[in-house]
Amino acid sequence: MQLNVTGHHVDVTTSMKGYVEKKLDRIVRHSDHIIDVHCILTVEKQRHKAEAKVLLNGAMVYADAVDMDMYAAIDALADKLDRRVKKHKEKLSDHHPLEALKVRPS
Repeated sequence: MQLNVTGHHVDVTTSMKGYVEKKLDRIVRHSDHIIDVHCILTVEKQRHKAEAKVLLNGAMVYADAVDMDMYAAIDALADKLDRRVKKHKEKLSDHHPLEALKVRPS
């Protein structure tokens, strides 16, 4: 997984980048097909926004979160991405039992 962290009107410190990496490691546990993650951290007055695009095999998952604290916004972002990656993974799996797929003789 390749992780890019950029800042818009904010300097991305090593502690912020490390915190984003730590939080997004949880997403890697749910899907082995993550190719690229691009995270943008933005500050507008008192509003801190964290947004990310996750490139998977055949899909892209986007999430954003807004809070008064940047670290809280990153936490909320990680939770949203975690849910969305799990949902995408479940869509790909076949939930039909094999017995229902077999043709019964008449």
